Amino acid sequence: MPGPLEQLTIETQPSPALSATVVPAIRQMITTGVLPQGEHLREAELAAALGMSRGPVREALVELAREGLVVLRRHRGAQVITLTTEDAEEVYTLRRALERLAVERACGRLTADHLAELDAILDRMQQLDAGYSPALAVELDLAFHDVLVHAAEHSRLERSWQQIRSQIAMFLHDRHLARRDFHEIAHPEHRAVRDIIAAGDVGAAITVIDKHLVGAYDRLKAARTESAAADV
Repeated sequence: MPGPLEQLTIETQPSPALSATVVPAIRQMITTGVLPQGEHLREAELAAALGMSRGPVREALVELAREGLVVLRRHRGAQVITLTTEDAEEVYTLRRALERLAVERACGRLTADHLAELDAILDRMQQLDAGYSPALAVELDLAFHDVLVHAAEHSRLERSWQQIRSQIAMFLHDRHLARRDFHEIAHPEHRAVRDIIAAGDVGAAITVIDKHLVGAYDRLKAARTESAAADV
């Protein structure tokens, strides 16, 4: 059976800046399911798909292993991580802790530029319909939360967020494939978060982000349960 890369060609030019080309390209293939969970990654196939040598691909896989997207095993090569129920619980409890801190600090720190970014994302969320692309839903969702983390002005918080961001993207993509309701809930939920943080009420901001993320986790669990039942 042909592998996911055999008919895939990505026009990417080699660049001295590895992080600007190879890592994002492979990361996107993983987070959007082009390279499915559990898939064995062959350097030669990836290099051919990306139009470059195996060296940068090998380095990229090491970087993606640091992000938790790839598992490297001696003599067995690289493999896309398979995310479990336990992984979901760990990622989302850590996400809640990070984002509670983010909104606490963002209150009073949101600039006009931050608000403009959030409003632009909200406008795009409001335009979604039932035929939305899961990849676009993930992009908009994480872009909104990126702004909140950046507004917190906390470098270690931002690094911790980046460490789990790609795994969150994988969970979100699978959730949107299983349950297509993002176009109904995305705008009102994120708008409420934006407005309360902009008002500078720390206690209310922590409450609203916590409610939002608990709901997101509950929807993820329900989607994973439905998906598993459908596979039986």
